[in-house]
Amino acid sequence: MTLDLRGLNPAPVTPFTEDGDVDFDAIQRLGSWLGSIDGVKSLVVLGHAGEGTFLTDDEQAEVIRAFVASTDGRVPVIAGITKEGNKTAALEAKAAVAAGAAAGLVYPSHGWLRFGYQDGAPQTRYRDIYDESGLPLILFQYPDNTKASYNLDTQLEIAGQEGVFATKNGVRNMRRWYTEIPALRAAYPELQILSCHDEYLLPTMFDVDGLLVGYGNIAPEALVELIAAGKARDYEAAHAIHERLLPVTKNVYHRGSHMEGTVALKWGLVHRGILDHATVRTPLLPLTDGADAEIAAAFASAGLGKVAVSV
Repeated sequence: MTLDLRGLNPAPVTPFTEDGDVDFDAIQRLGSWLGSIDGVKSLVVLGHAGEGTFLTDDEQAEVIRAFVASTDGRVPVIAGITKEGNKTAALEAKAAVAAGAAAGLVYPSHGWLRFGYQDGAPQTRYRDIYDESGLPLILFQYPDNTKASYNLDTQLEIAGQEGVFATKNGVRNMRRWYTEIPALRAAYPELQILSCHDEYLLPTMFDVDGLLVGYGNIAPEALVELIAAGKARDYEAAHAIHERLLPVTKNVYHRGSHMEGTVALKWGLVHRGILDHATVRTPLLPLTDGADAEIAAAFASAGLGKVAVSV
């Protein structure tokens, strides 16, 4: 049965203790809260926001199991599949299945970010992962300013492969967006299209089935409303939500590096009462002095306060 991701799909952070170990109590709080929100369709773990590539193989499996347990299985957990080679990625997907993952978000081979990909190579990656693991897969379209951003023919061929049921699109080039999304829709009407443009969701909100975003950690209630406004073609309502969230967007995603957004997400979760601190793993570094106060002020202005969490 195909997963229904037509709604909000947060990509949770991986909380750590102050000693740097995975904080399973905090995972329970975060997962149970996100999983209790009407409109949340899955939790997508071990991605960039989840510092997935900074975890050991054993930790990755433990994180998947912990998030599955955090919602008592009510909300499916999707795992980022990030290993460099097809064989290692396929084995990673197989381990994710054993840990309870319901689907996989397939990252490009990281060498492609610098050197580009050979025509036909991305298709083999999805095929090999699915053949080995049987895990339903999500096509991940990287930003246009990387060499791992798939051209339209490549996207169409991957979307047509067995096991691929959705795409997470973060191309960040509106000329391509307005050309390629309609082409994917026409070719595969059942393909679920999810935007991951955290830093400017509004322009993509009216063309998608849902969101797959790290932003879903910190403002799930508002993003559920934004999705509803987009599906209703209610621009005025969507724009109002966008404007209310804009101070948060600026303080989380309009920083020097997109990677800083992960640290800022954790500070946001501190403000909302889910985390006690914003510990990350290197090579991520703490934000500059005063950033936590700036983020707290932005959340307050957007009406995003502490949440009650029952575990």
